[in-house]
Amino acid sequence: MHLLDVAQNALKAGAKLVEITVAADTAADTLHIQIKDDGCGMSPQQLQAVTDPFFTTRTTRKVGLGVPLFKMAAELSGGGLTIDSQQGRGTAVDAAFGLTHIDRMPLGDLKGTLLLLVRTNPQVDFLYLERLDGACMELDTRQLREILGEVPLDQPDVLDWIGVYYDENSPFIHTNY
Repeated sequence: MHLLDVAQNALKAGAKLVEITVAADTAADTLHIQIKDDGCGMSPQQLQAVTDPFFTTRTTRKVGLGVPLFKMAAELSGGGLTIDSQQGRGTAVDAAFGLTHIDRMPLGDLKGTLLLLVRTNPQVDFLYLERLDGACMELDTRQLREILGEVPLDQPDVLDWIGVYYDENSPFIHTNY
């Protein structure tokens, strides 16, 4: 849910490209989740306040719990969260977790999250990477667009193909992470 929340923040910031990396290193006992975007970025004041649960840019409510909860989840597992943002250039969020730490939540449905993002945002490009030790999977919707031409990414056959590709190539598919 944290990954989806931060990706949705990127989309609200006008991102045309969202890069998502989920990387585990069993020898170092670390898990990193990184979300980068080319959206509007944050002002220095917004960047300083973004981990405050009582800060939000939304006008419909007075709290913004997504980033603060993501930070707390990382810290509870012995890791942390860093955010780099520049106005007009985008934002990068990097959460580090202790891979086998008892308080680290499971990764959840990464395939479902990827499919949801592509299905609901077919005009946006996604670069999705998974790394587990030496194994790596990459899905770049820009490459799919080149191959598919005018066929939209949110077509059922395209989404089915992405799901099969994920199942056949994800290094996390047979792990308990």
